[in-house]
Amino acid sequence: MALDPILLSRLQFAFVVSFHAIFPVFTIGLASYIAVLQGLYVSTGNRVWDRLGLFWTKVFAVVFGMGVVSGIVMAFQFGTNWSNFSQMAANFIGPMLSYEVVTAFFLEAGFLGVLLFGRHRVSPAVHFFAALMVAVGTFISAFWILATNSWMQTPDGYEIREGVIHVTSWVDAIFNPSFPYRFTHMALAAFLTGGFVVTGVSAWFLLRGREVDAHKRALSMTLWLLLILAPLQAYVGDEHGLNTLEHQPMKIAAMEANWETQSNVPLLLFALPDRDIQGNHFEIGIPNGASLILRHDPDGVVPGLEEISPERQPPVWITFYSFRVMVGLGLLMIAFAVAGLVLRKGGRIYRSRWFLRGLQGMTLAPFVAVVAGWFVTETGRSPWLIYGVLDYADAVTPSLSGGMVLFTLIGYIAVYAVIFIAGVYYLCKVIDQGLDERDDTEDLDSHDRPARPMSAAHVPFDDARDDRAPNRS
Repeated sequence: MALDPILLSRLQFAFVVSFHAIFPVFTIGLASYIAVLQGLYVSTGNRVWDRLGLFWTKVFAVVFGMGVVSGIVMAFQFGTNWSNFSQMAANFIGPMLSYEVVTAFFLEAGFLGVLLFGRHRVSPAVHFFAALMVAVGTFISAFWILATNSWMQTPDGYEIREGVIHVTSWVDAIFNPSFPYRFTHMALAAFLTGGFVVTGVSAWFLLRGREVDAHKRALSMTLWLLLILAPLQAYVGDEHGLNTLEHQPMKIAAMEANWETQSNVPLLLFALPDRDIQGNHFEIGIPNGASLILRHDPDGVVPGLEEISPERQPPVWITFYSFRVMVGLGLLMIAFAVAGLVLRKGGRIYRSRWFLRGLQGMTLAPFVAVVAGWFVTETGRSPWLIYGVLDYADAVTPSLSGGMVLFTLIGYIAVYAVIFIAGVYYLCKVIDQGLDERDDTEDLDSHDRPARPMSAAHVPFDDARDDRAPNRS
């Protein structure tokens, strides 16, 4: 059987992107959290906030390193696997990626060094500023990446001359129709991811009676954040869906497994989509639900996949189920946030073992939801790489063979497995070490200075302290 280079190239990129996406979506939220902790330390002088900031900076160092290593190969795949796409879209894609490097990477790299190695070598105020700049840098990076991906979903501000895309309006291209919704949705996902990791780790410490006071503070403040952001994400997701209905109706049809353009469309909770029969088996749904959500009218008409030929339809089953995984986990996040509010009375959020264990389990939920959301986004636009402009068949490298792609895919899986196992092992060690309890008056010895960025997550990273108070910086 011949190996399909198009399918394998899509699988390869999907694997690399899915693996990489879980790291920046965490570090974006975590960087902001670290900046908040350092800001609280500067404003209050309470060393609990500084100790929490140190602990999460160690975690950040490991995850940031894993994200850099896992993401560096993605741009190369544009040239190796998708050369026709690179040639056609280079006038837009190339500058966008370079803008990310110039505006985000340089900012992050400079201030990340201060954040990792400057603690108690610079004043607390300067250290807080470095943490703030790292957080800003992560959002600038997300801005350019989401703008690029959104343009591929809803291209605007361009024209095609001699088979090559030329940008006619950078404002329209960058701020394309889906970008505001997609960027907001992803930013909230990053905060939710960071928030649930913080609550899960804090719950782990509370269940073991370790550093109770510090992790009570971390749990309490983060649960307030989740109580606001989890419902807000549901609202933003609904607005994003309405925007998708306007610009990518077939993606919505695949998400709802709706085959016929009709009114009174039910909201399917479960179904077995079947492209061969252009219909579903074993439907369980809420009558008129999809019409009500998408059209705000129970009699509203929802587009169906029948409007395009079967070979041009997105893979319905993966889009349909990925969407439900994402939404289901989102509702579970809201439930835990509300449960935290109810359990605040009498301090039960710190003692209810079922709740704390549930928070531990919820640590993985936002990562799964993010990956499921990317599946919906990318599979739902099939067969288009640039929606309505360039499909996968025309974008792939002409001379690429299935065997070549399979070989590199296996290589990526093997290498990334090693990276993931090593990273998780090291993260577990960092978390198990807990908060630094060392004397604040120890002198800083030069031999304690980390020689490599990843070593910043090791215990000697903050072996030394000084007795400077924030208000004396």
